[in-house]
Amino acid sequence: MSKPALLSVRNLSVRFPLKGRDEHGKRKTLLAVDNVSFDIPEGKTLGIVGESGSGKTTAALAVARLVEKEAGQIILDGHDFGALTGDELRIARQNVQIIFQDPYSSLNPRLRAEDIVREPLRHAGQTSRQEQDKIIDELFHAVGLRPEQKRLFPHQFSGGQRQRIGIARALAPRPSIVICDEPVSALDVAVQAQILNLLKSLQKQFNLTYLFISHDLGVIQHMCDEIAVMYMGQVVERANRNSFFKQQKHPYSNALLSAVPSIELHAEHIRRQDISGAPPDLTVPQTGCRFAGRCPLAQKACHLSVPVLLPENASHQAACHLLTD
Repeated sequence: MSKPALLSVRNLSVRFPLKGRDEHGKRKTLLAVDNVSFDIPEGKTLGIVGESGSGKTTAALAVARLVEKEAGQIILDGHDFGALTGDELRIARQNVQIIFQDPYSSLNPRLRAEDIVREPLRHAGQTSRQEQDKIIDELFHAVGLRPEQKRLFPHQFSGGQRQRIGIARALAPRPSIVICDEPVSALDVAVQAQILNLLKSLQKQFNLTYLFISHDLGVIQHMCDEIAVMYMGQVVERANRNSFFKQQKHPYSNALLSAVPSIELHAEHIRRQDISGAPPDLTVPQTGCRFAGRCPLAQKACHLSVPVLLPENASHQAACHLLTD
């Protein structure tokens, strides 16, 4: 029996205003996330993968309520997190924490390491100074930092150590879900492996639930239980890890994997597939599959109607007209 979803996102859309006006005189907008839905069971990891500009980070920020959504529901542990405002939202934010991409810019250079980890606890206002000190000591040990390093400033740490501080800060308020936004992409390859193994170890230790954002399929394969592939604001394929890496159903997913020579694939059928052409302009309404203009297998129907994720209620879904023909 599968676990119930700790986080359930339904029909999430995010639109950004742009400068200038269209031919009808209306303010231009960019539909960065379009009707995205996914679930994450407690203690599991969902990976969202795609090229830069696919909307994966924007979707994650919308889940954390750091970007305003245009439509959709965000249900966290049975509560409508997306509808909260004011003090209710401030308190509930403790349950959703983020590990940011760049450990160099995401830490306050004026604060000592222990004060960086203390910040979310202090803002929550639910623990005493003594309780905070105990939590900080436990987290420094958990992420592999020495007690004497608590008094150091960020510039006195290496990139990997800074990311460990960022991880400790994210875990301090004991969140229900942790969003990992490209947490190793700014680090050296050797350090990347250390941080990824640390994240997996902490997940087991604290029963963490991760929403993992990455463009690196090797990282996604190592970290994630479920995978959602995004292209130009939409989820085009969703599957569990074994099913996805064994057989991709969407041409875009196949192209992504074919471009990663270092990944240990279990799919011998994958051949190198170049993606030519340009992505569609999301400032104007789209009438068909957003990948149709770049897809070597596109047919007439692909340009006329938007495909939906099929088959419904299945463990492996893809939004592609070729699957229904």
